Amino acid sequence: MGDRFLVTGGARLSGEVSVGGAKNSVLKLMAAALLAEGTTILTNAPEIADVPLMADVLRGLGAVVTQHGDTVEIESPAEPKFHADFDAVKQFRASVCVLGPLMARCRRAVVALPGGDAIGSRPLDMHQAGLRALGAQSSIEHGCVVAEADALIGAPVALEFPSVGATENILMAAVLAEGVTTIDNAAREPEIVDLCVMLQQMGARIEGAGTSTLTITGVDRLSPTTHRVIGDRIVGATWGIAAVMTRGDVTVRGVAPEHLQLVLNKLGDTGAVVDRFEDGFRVRQEARPAAVNVSTLPFPGFPTDLQPMAIGMAAIAEGMSVITENVFEARFRFVEEMVRLGADARTDGHHAVVRGIERLSSAPVWSSDIRAGAGLVLAGLVADGVTEVHDVEHIDRGYPRFVENLRRLGGEIERVEH
Repeated sequence: MGDRFLVTGGARLSGEVSVGGAKNSVLKLMAAALLAEGTTILTNAPEIADVPLMADVLRGLGAVVTQHGDTVEIESPAEPKFHADFDAVKQFRASVCVLGPLMARCRRAVVALPGGDAIGSRPLDMHQAGLRALGAQSSIEHGCVVAEADALIGAPVALEFPSVGATENILMAAVLAEGVTTIDNAAREPEIVDLCVMLQQMGARIEGAGTSTLTITGVDRLSPTTHRVIGDRIVGATWGIAAVMTRGDVTVRGVAPEHLQLVLNKLGDTGAVVDRFEDGFRVRQEARPAAVNVSTLPFPGFPTDLQPMAIGMAAIAEGMSVITENVFEARFRFVEEMVRLGADARTDGHHAVVRGIERLSSAPVWSSDIRAGAGLVLAGLVADGVTEVHDVEHIDRGYPRFVENLRRLGGEIERVEH
């Protein structure tokens, strides 16, 4: 058993909270540092458990990585190693993003199949298909993705689904390939745009960032750079949803509101007053939130990472909500834990039907992934008594200073170490 949180319900959250760099961006930017010999510096890096894990992956490939507060320095070697071993990679999913940079620099890569959150299958078929389109041979052998190529040649790549991970790996392989690569049905997430911006600073030639078609003209080499990581829209939205659930008044700083347009609109539909400004937003909720329906989709749709929080919000809303999950099939495991807390929720395939009740009831619950853990804490804030949330090391992987920030907003939460 790991650490657990004790969450006392009944507090109304209010105040201001700052959001650090995006988890879903910084890990890919760290991998991208492998593309250029020399020292790349990332600022506004979040202080989360996954950053030192990725640092270990990069060290295993020959890089020197140091972290001071929110600054990460990565010194990439002239000749990186090409084998990302199992012990380093198995702990989290994002580690697979070293595949593209290794193919670009070494023309070969052996990357152990990654571990990570239990939210459903995330096969690497599209990653491999993209590399094959560029001229690589790729297969799964002995629990590893094995790829090699005499040369990478630009080519058209059409993704079956706008996969963030596949877009990133193909993009990072293509920046040092010969000729022009187009990625159709590319992911459009702000984190993809952030990666493109950094690669362009390094000398890459990329057009179409933020659209469904990326055009990459390969260059001979890239140079190290200094780059500021964008704010974490998922963390920011978590605090906004917490304000709605607790009928609070929370100001979030450090995230671009245009990265959360649909989410903030949904919060407005619950009856909240939502104010947007340049580097954040404010959410004020006075009455019990109204029920809203949510369907998760790739950006600019409602993020799948916020689905557990949407279910938590629906559980105490006035009326019935239908939550549809279109991205990860196993994410509804979270509903079982919400039912422990008294939620009136049922799942049927890709849909969860939730009938809101006035207040949840405390119980021991277990986190299955980062976002489920955060969703359970939010549910505990609107339950009577003390809710025990177990396996909170998942939350540590995505939310910097989670307990401190929640307390600063007036929440009652205590960490009990194993």
